[in-house]
Amino acid sequence: MPKPGEPTVIRRLFRKLCAAPATPFPEPRGHIQAPFEHGVYVIYSPRSSEVLHVGRTYRGKGGLHQRLKNHLHGLSSFTHTHLDGRGTKLRNGYKFRCLPVKRPRQRALLEFYATGRLCPAHLGTSSD
Repeated sequence: MPKPGEPTVIRRLFRKLCAAPATPFPEPRGHIQAPFEHGVYVIYSPRSSEVLHVGRTYRGKGGLHQRLKNHLHGLSSFTHTHLDGRGTKLRNGYKFRCLPVKRPRQRALLEFYATGRLCPAHLGTSSD
């Protein structure tokens, strides 16, 4: 049973995530413009703005900045599956939106809700 008001909070966070600026991945030697806080992010294709991946940060230092940097350096199942392990392809017009979310439960629920609503091409099921 969800906590009272929790579905409303998650829907509101989803609207904030979708309204966040679409930020391009940086050019070589550029820096990712993402917060060092934990949160949820969406990666979009360069041509059609198709949603390719929805993810969240779990722990560790660097938050969203570090996780998106991991994708850029090919250190994720998403880059292995969709970019042949070459995360640097993200520099070619791919964009992301992200939203810091402090509470781990809200991060998880927002990631799941966004995944269900946006139907990304890649699901981190560890089977694809």
